[in-house]
Amino acid sequence: MQTITCVEDLRAIYKTRVPKMFIDYAESGSYSEQTLHWNREDLQKIKLKQKILTDVSKRDTKTTIAGKPVNVPLVLAPVGLCGMQHANGEILAAKAAAEAGIPFTLSTMSVCSIEDVASETGKPFWFQLYVMKDREFIRNLIARAAAAKCSALVLTVDLQILAQRHRDIKNGLTVPPKMKLANILDIMTKPRWAMGILGTKRRSFGNLVGHVKGLTNTGSLGAWTAEQFDPALNWEDVKWIRKLWKGKLIIKGIMEVSDARLALKHGADGIVVSNHGGRQLDGAPSSISALPKIVDAIGDKTEILFDGGVRTGQDLMRAIALGAKGALIGRAFIYGLGANGQEGVKTVIECIRKELDMSMALCGVNKISDIDESVLAD
Repeated sequence: MQTITCVEDLRAIYKTRVPKMFIDYAESGSYSEQTLHWNREDLQKIKLKQKILTDVSKRDTKTTIAGKPVNVPLVLAPVGLCGMQHANGEILAAKAAAEAGIPFTLSTMSVCSIEDVASETGKPFWFQLYVMKDREFIRNLIARAAAAKCSALVLTVDLQILAQRHRDIKNGLTVPPKMKLANILDIMTKPRWAMGILGTKRRSFGNLVGHVKGLTNTGSLGAWTAEQFDPALNWEDVKWIRKLWKGKLIIKGIMEVSDARLALKHGADGIVVSNHGGRQLDGAPSSISALPKIVDAIGDKTEILFDGGVRTGQDLMRAIALGAKGALIGRAFIYGLGANGQEGVKTVIECIRKELDMSMALCGVNKISDIDESVLAD
């Protein structure tokens, strides 16, 4: 068995075990994928400052996020179709997060439903909400998240329309995959994945099928979702959601100071600085380049999380040094999930935790609260 030393090792295994269309779904950005690449490139340009002869014998990566203790300042980000990366993927990722002592965020567009994850894990998790035109469905979805005792609602506000992702169109992405010749040939080389999917009843969008009037199969589902993302979404809708949801409300998709201030005004308990992993507005700045100005403007008024390109503990430290309370990881945990299910996700989290701990030692800090711009090199 291959020795795993970092997230990139799991990514290599992932690419041998999951069908191409779902790899491309996770890996791709919109249009020419400029923003996708800038997210990683700009993070890697930030240099850390080595500090010697400092007592770092009492290091601790624990902190709090959204008022709850965490073992490392990480959150598993909402990712659609986790259950197509690995059978029962959302359940397995949620279990791995709970064991690691960090939050898991379930996507509206998940394969396993809210109820599936709640019943199989028995642990609180976050729920991510896309607002669709069918407001009665959204009202019921929020109520279902509350009934499942979700500890935070993550309102994603940068996907009122779906940007084009060339690879998904070329692959003819469907859930479950259509049995075209190219797909069949690809899946034949991924027997482990195929046996897992065949062995589960969860093969569609679990939060939607059976909960939307007239929606009974994935054929009609595709048409419904294409019509349902709402380009009229605005701050009045945020007010409405804030009234419906009594728990922590986190708004994800903030890239501008003016929007961050409006999020606070409309009752957000926290925000996520994010460009949707480079999957929406191509040509937008990297998330890390947007973080400092937002922290300067409102960092003392709310909790700011970061999302966009984190693959290592060094990346996590960079984001915290620039003012983030913690970071969301999406693609990184998907690599672990596709490579080795629940254990793969646990490995990803532990790799990043160990890298963060070592970086703290070499930068001369013992606590997450000690990480600031002083650990960054000029």
